[in-house]
Amino acid sequence: MTTQRLSIGFVVNPFAGIGGAVALKGSDGAETREKALQLGAELKAGCRAEQTLSVIEPYRDRIQFVTAAGAMGADLLEQRGFFYQSVYQPDQQQTSAEDTQQAVQCIQQQGVDILVFAGGDGTARDVYQCLNETQLVLGIPAGVKIHSGVYAVSPKAAGRVIERLIKGQLSSLHLADVMDIDEELFRQGIVKARRFGEMLIPAELEYVQAVKMGGKESNELVLADIAAEVIERTDDEHLIMGSGSTVAAIMEEMGLDNTLLGVDWVHQQQLLARDLTEAELYQRVKEQNPGRVKLVITLIGGQGHIFGRGNQQLSPRILRHVGRDNIYLVATKKKLEGLQGKPLLMDSGDEALDKDWSGLITVITGYHDEVVVRLQAIE
Repeated sequence: MTTQRLSIGFVVNPFAGIGGAVALKGSDGAETREKALQLGAELKAGCRAEQTLSVIEPYRDRIQFVTAAGAMGADLLEQRGFFYQSVYQPDQQQTSAEDTQQAVQCIQQQGVDILVFAGGDGTARDVYQCLNETQLVLGIPAGVKIHSGVYAVSPKAAGRVIERLIKGQLSSLHLADVMDIDEELFRQGIVKARRFGEMLIPAELEYVQAVKMGGKESNELVLADIAAEVIERTDDEHLIMGSGSTVAAIMEEMGLDNTLLGVDWVHQQQLLARDLTEAELYQRVKEQNPGRVKLVITLIGGQGHIFGRGNQQLSPRILRHVGRDNIYLVATKKKLEGLQGKPLLMDSGDEALDKDWSGLITVITGYHDEVVVRLQAIE
């Protein structure tokens, strides 16, 4: 008896996330992509998608992929030895939103069981605009902006959702929001999120992320207390100020301009450099002695991600130089309670680093006020 294969539509946006490490706050638009390439950015979306494929490799003979040619999917499937059919050929090497949409349309015509795509919020929007409302989908997180609820919490988590489907295990379905933000405002430090619609996804809550909670913290007194604690702890150290409104409150308390969605460098309450790229940040970190650099960072509300979402400038090599013991993790208790007991998440792109840093970690929640929570590598 022959087991029927699960039919999987597979689309990779090769340029997803290309703007992250070079501080461009996104990857939408040909000009942004071209600038990112000029700044030395590397294409990493394929690597993220490959992590998903690695989970389901043992089930090769039970899967049939329908994909697009080249870097949009076929190259990865060929390298991994999967059965696949290519139904779309992009005209140019630098693919566009139109390529994503046309690939999705061609793939849907083949009647796939689930459409799996790798990208960020811009890619999710592109998929949504041409998707049949009854089509089951799942996103592999590979972009800078990942506010949408259609993405798995990590590439390997996406693989585990697919694994359940391959095995025929029961999986509830639900509609998840497709969200995106205005990248031009985003680069000015303004977060303006918009809901574009819904897509049908497998409701595996341990593997699929929640929609990011937007907006600034309302408890200004608590944020001021957190800022006072960080300032009191700092003497002659250099501070890497991560993104987010909680970190912005600390910068405001020091009277400094802040790159809300970028990374700044502060020493003795003076802003020495702002909106640094990964390469610029790494050069500064290398110039300092061990322990002389502290990283001030917060978590994404509603999700719990600390690394790997909107702060790709903080690469594994930078994190290793800084060291886990030199992190000031800041958040209000209200923000932590919003996680409903779920752990904080580590998705730096380096599995060994993520596992090494997993475990209990202290969070500054006020002036002389801390709590201990669990930091967990996404597997």
